[in-house]
Amino acid sequence: MTTARETFLDEKKAQACIHCGLCLGSCPTYLETGDENDSPRGRIYLMRALQEGRLPLGDTAVRHLDLCLGCRACETACPSGVRYGELLETTRDHIERHHQRSLLQNFLRRIVIERVFPHAWRTKLALFPARLLKRAGVGRLFPKFVQDSLALLPVDLREGKLPEFSYAYGTQSPNLRNGDASNGERKRRVQKRGRVGFIRGCVMNVMFGRTNENTIRLLNLAGYDVVTPRDQGCCGALHAHGGNLAAAREAARVNLAAFAHEPLDAIVINAAGCGSTLKEYGHLLANDPRAAAFSAKVQDLSEFLVAADFHHAAFRTPHPAFRVTFHDACHLSHAQRITHPPRLLVKAVAGANYVEMPESDLCCGSAGSYNLTEPGMAERLQRRKVENLLKTGAACVVTTNPGCQLQIRAGLDKAGATHIETLHLADFLERHLTVS
Repeated sequence: MTTARETFLDEKKAQACIHCGLCLGSCPTYLETGDENDSPRGRIYLMRALQEGRLPLGDTAVRHLDLCLGCRACETACPSGVRYGELLETTRDHIERHHQRSLLQNFLRRIVIERVFPHAWRTKLALFPARLLKRAGVGRLFPKFVQDSLALLPVDLREGKLPEFSYAYGTQSPNLRNGDASNGERKRRVQKRGRVGFIRGCVMNVMFGRTNENTIRLLNLAGYDVVTPRDQGCCGALHAHGGNLAAAREAARVNLAAFAHEPLDAIVINAAGCGSTLKEYGHLLANDPRAAAFSAKVQDLSEFLVAADFHHAAFRTPHPAFRVTFHDACHLSHAQRITHPPRLLVKAVAGANYVEMPESDLCCGSAGSYNLTEPGMAERLQRRKVENLLKTGAACVVTTNPGCQLQIRAGLDKAGATHIETLHLADFLERHLTVS
C-alpha cells in the first residue's frame, strides 16, 4: 500500500527560483565550500526533490539543508523575489518531524534550544555551571565543541530589571534605582510624544540586561513611555528557524495576548533575529487577524529612533583615534532590509571616525543557535568576519543582535584582538549621550 507524500513546500513559491545564480555570491556557505548543494538555488532543488520523492530524506540531503544559516542574504540578491526563508522553515519543520537525528543533535535542538533558551529562568540555571567552568579556566579539559560554547559566554551576566508597567519619562532609569549613578542621571526635558511597547527577549534579558535598560533609557529620551508586559514570552524565532513551527505559532499567540490591551504607537525590539520573526507573525498566523496588526507595529530600535529624529541628538564625539565600524546582523539587513538607520545612528556619534567593514552584511556564523549545532562552519565564518574587522583598524564594532555580539567577541578573543570592543547599538549610543 502506497502512502501519499506530505506536501510541505509551497510549490509556486519554490518555482519562483529561476536558478540564475545571482544568489551565489551572497551565500556564506557557498562562498566557503563552493558546493552547489550549499547554495540557495541548490537547496531549493533539494527541497523540491524531497517533496516530489526524487530524493530520500536521508543524512546527505539533511546535511546540506542543516548547513544553511538561514541568513536570507539570498533574498536581498534575488531578482525574482524568492521567499527563501519561508521555504527553509517549512522544509525544516518537515525534517524535524520525519528525520531521526543523533543524540547530541537531539539534545541541542530539542532540549537546549527549544526548552531552555526560550525561558529566562531555565537559561539562568543552565548558564550557572557554564559560567563557573569559564571562570575557573578549565574549559580546555572538555571537547572542542564545549570549549567553543564556553567561549561565547560573557563572564559577567546581569539580568535586566525592567518595569512591567508604563515607565514614565523623567523618573529614574532602571539601573539607577539601586543607587548606581556611575553613568549619571541623564535627564532631558523633552516633549512627551507617545507610548511604546518593548519586547525584552529571552536570552537578551538574561545575558544583556544592561542593553535592555539602555534601550528603555534611549526611548525615554526620545520622548516615549515604555510598556513591558509581564506575560510576554519568547518571540518564537528559535522554534521557527529550528523547524518547530507549531511551537513558534504558540509563542506568537502568547505575545499577541500579552500586548492585546495596550494602546501603543509601536512595539520596539532591539534584537534583529527576534524582530524579523515578530514582523512575520502575519505569515506565521495567517488566519489570526491580530497577527498582521501586531506585526505592523513592530519596529527595530534603530528604525524607530531614526524615525523619531534621535540621530540629531547631541552626542560626545570619540577621540579622533577611536575608529568605529558596524556589522550588519543578517536578520536586520536581509530579513528586514534595514541597513541605513543603524549606520545613521553610529555615524551621529563617530562622525569621520566611522569606517565601513568589508563584507559587513555577510553572516558572522552565529545565526541564532547555528554556532551550537554547526560549530565547524560557524567557526570558519567567525574567522572570516574577524579578518574583515581587523582590516578596518577599528577599536569598536557595533551591531544589533546579541548572537552576533557574542560570536564576534569570541572570535576577537581567539585572534588575540582583545583590545577591540564589541557593543550593541543601544549601549554604544547611551555611552556617548551628552549629559544634560
